[in-house]
Amino acid sequence: MDKNTIISIRDLYKIYKMGTQQVNALQGVDFDIRKNEYVSIMGPSGSGKSTLMNIIGCLDTPSTGSYHLNGQDVSHLSDNELAEVRNREIGFVFQTFNLLPRSDCLANVELPLIYAGMRSSERKERAMEMIERVGLTDRMDHKPNELSGGQRQRVAIARALVNNPSILLADEPTGNLDTKTGEEIMRLFEDLYDAGHTIIVVTHEQDVALHSRRIIQLRDGMIETDSLVDQPLLTKSGEGVTL
Repeated sequence: MDKNTIISIRDLYKIYKMGTQQVNALQGVDFDIRKNEYVSIMGPSGSGKSTLMNIIGCLDTPSTGSYHLNGQDVSHLSDNELAEVRNREIGFVFQTFNLLPRSDCLANVELPLIYAGMRSSERKERAMEMIERVGLTDRMDHKPNELSGGQRQRVAIARALVNNPSILLADEPTGNLDTKTGEEIMRLFEDLYDAGHTIIVVTHEQDVALHSRRIIQLRDGMIETDSLVDQPLLTKSGEGVTL
């Protein structure tokens, strides 16, 4: 595998048994993602995109086929081994933010570093750096219910980045946000991509996908198209593409 390839998926199948029926959620999926790519995965309900996201995020394993993440075959690891890989390699951003309601921003961002066994002083310093990076230094001691939706998502992004993961994996990151706030979050993703991060966004929204540089479209558990975006929707100041 090329040293610049961060994800390599080959002949991936995922089969679920539902009573006497067999559901083929993924059927022979193949693709690579290189370092510092910005990729969207799209598809209608039942296309297999959530199943694929769970496998990419090491939340599930395939029935057959291979998945190499940063050179490691993670296709058939145990639950404990998958948890270790998740904490080391993947930063998650969810539609519902998934923040601890009774903890302030700093404590929420620190959480992955606690699991990683980092010392308290180092944890706080690293978490503060990430909070500053997403523009929330003045909200560091606020709890989630004291923040707007966009601010909560920024905290979630800071938490996803704090371990310096190999990939940032976002599931419908603007799904609970209004249009203006959603654009602000996509601008932040643009900045992270420009800074060298590898970003994978799972979405059903065309406008969100068009911010990426490549779109993988799924249908019926197979890749229907895999194409580059000719004119990404840029949201940074002074730039823009209108539909």
